[in-house]
Amino acid sequence: MPGGRLTQQDRQQIALGLADGLAYAEIARRLGRPTSTITREVMRNGGPTGYRPDLAHRAAERRVHRRRPAASRGAESVPQPHGRDPEAVLEFEEAFTTVFMASGMPKMMARVLVCLYTTDSGSLTSSELVQRLQVSPASVSKAIAFLEEQGMVRRERDERRRDRYSVDEDVWYQSMVANARALVRVVETARQGVTVLGPRTPAGARLEGAARFLDFVSESAARAAEQAREILYTRPETDPDGTAGPGPDHR
Repeated sequence: MPGGRLTQQDRQQIALGLADGLAYAEIARRLGRPTSTITREVMRNGGPTGYRPDLAHRAAERRVHRRRPAASRGAESVPQPHGRDPEAVLEFEEAFTTVFMASGMPKMMARVLVCLYTTDSGSLTSSELVQRLQVSPASVSKAIAFLEEQGMVRRERDERRRDRYSVDEDVWYQSMVANARALVRVVETARQGVTVLGPRTPAGARLEGAARFLDFVSESAARAAEQAREILYTRPETDPDGTAGPGPDHR
């Protein structure tokens, strides 16, 4: 049923769509589902080349059985503020995690980042992350190290001298700048290869072409990040009911 949980028949149709090379959006349209539902379903069950409908259906049934007691415990230990629906929050967190994974981010790193983003304070300690995600301290530590390296989280000390990990308006800007710098290193190394292999050789020409392309991309990304940075600090106007409304420049 559209809007309900995916059925075994739905999953078989997803598998057929993937085999036919259909885009997630087209598969979703045929099933009457949001594209995010199909993306999440495929990415959590082997990806487009490894998706198996029967295995995916059994895995979903196991998650439902595990989630019911876990959801009741979580709702009791971590009350949802602002009248939020705990089940809807959980579904959104899973969808957001899947999107990050689809972009190439490892699962645990994606889960930690989403956990920080969906926390109103935007800041949690390692022990709080462990409790919320129900994973080991080592898993959180590894994920934080990765995210810090990518410029996606910031470490700070609170009044109790504990390390806190946070995301704020500047995180995306810093992350894009870090990515641009990483591309610069690729460009520099590729051009070293051009010198070693010879600029007039096929391999040298290939490396030079890649270097020129990535050089342009890195410069464009850094410039765009700088130009768009103020957007991160612009708060949307809110209507009387508390929902976001159009800004003053809306046409």
